Amino acid sequence: MYSFESRVRYSEVEQNQELSVTGVINYLQDCSTFQSEDLKLGISYLEEHHRAWWLSSWQIVMERYPRLGEHIVVSTWPYDFKGMYGYRNFLIRDEAGHDLVKANSIWFFFDTEAGRPVKVGLEDIRGYGAGENPKLEMDYAPRRIVLPKDYREAPAALVGRHHIDTNHHVNNAQYVEIAREVLPAGIRIRELRVEYKKAAVLGDQMIPRVSRIEDTYTVALCDEAGEAYAVVWVRPEREN
Repeated sequence: MYSFESRVRYSEVEQNQELSVTGVINYLQDCSTFQSEDLKLGISYLEEHHRAWWLSSWQIVMERYPRLGEHIVVSTWPYDFKGMYGYRNFLIRDEAGHDLVKANSIWFFFDTEAGRPVKVGLEDIRGYGAGENPKLEMDYAPRRIVLPKDYREAPAALVGRHHIDTNHHVNNAQYVEIAREVLPAGIRIRELRVEYKKAAVLGDQMIPRVSRIEDTYTVALCDEAGEAYAVVWVRPEREN
């Protein structure tokens, strides 16, 4: 397990003084990035070898949102590698050791020179403890998100420079941020799932297709032809 300690900053919270959903995702991404950098398998290594780890899916469960000024511990560990895929858990805990956020993620290894997924080599995962780490106890959802037939279209979102990361694509967290803008105001997300289908780049337009089934929402962020860049599924907290 790889961990780092932090304190929830004012710049990371929403109006209710709780860490934002985007803030949660950023902490998780930062934790896995820190581990890779410390193992010398980070961005420079990947660029040198024409490789990249691209996220295929998230499942994030919020037990309790960290609050402004709260000290937290963010942890991650890969629990399996199969073919081109890597499977990684995440955990955010408070100072007392209580679970605040649990997450599962599926990644795939990509050859940036050939433009296709590639099998993970032993040299690419040295130090991660492949096969040694236990799988986090949680209710695992399928990687694929079923798209409802009925939806309403929301205004298109233009991909700007602030959406782009080191892979020159829209950052994983930014898809969620765009999807949240078209959900009803005041929703507190209890569980979040994201399936990433194709990378959006600077200048692309994402057209949200919003569906509601009972107490869950699905937002497909699509191109003009209706092909999804990413699908975001949320289950809000139930009102008391």
